[in-house]
Amino acid sequence: MTRDIHEEARELIAVGDAVSDAQQIWLQDHLAECAACRDYAEGAAQVVRALRSLPIAADARLVRATQSRVRFHATRLRETRERMWLVGMACLGVGVTATLTLPLLWRLFAWMGEQAGVSTAVWQAGFLFFFFAPALVASVVLLARGTHVKSHKGYGNGDEKMG
Repeated sequence: MTRDIHEEARELIAVGDAVSDAQQIWLQDHLAECAACRDYAEGAAQVVRALRSLPIAADARLVRATQSRVRFHATRLRETRERMWLVGMACLGVGVTATLTLPLLWRLFAWMGEQAGVSTAVWQAGFLFFFFAPALVASVVLLARGTHVKSHKGYGNGDEKMG
């Protein structure tokens, strides 16, 4: 099925400035030759100019509600950034203290394993459990808390309460 060149020209006119350079050149050449499409383009341009000249005023309640929501979300964004900064600093602190205490804990577990007379594999497994257990517990707690917050009515589902 072939498309009518006039229909194609009207579609390009409707799109406006969002056409490629090649399409723009083709359209200009077509409008130079076709009076009907040229009239259509002039009419479309007049409609666009008329619409752009109309003043659009929002209701005062809409403006207040929009401003209130923007302030609310800006406050939430600022609080989130502050929390993320604190989380980052906490992670840095945990990383530094873990790096500093890891050799001491390794020696402590080696000494306790030697004193208790257990094999090297047993005290090393105990060390790994001791080292990773807090992170696993914290992950489970945070995951459970996050799931609760997401499923809690009014939070996490786009129905934030305005205060």
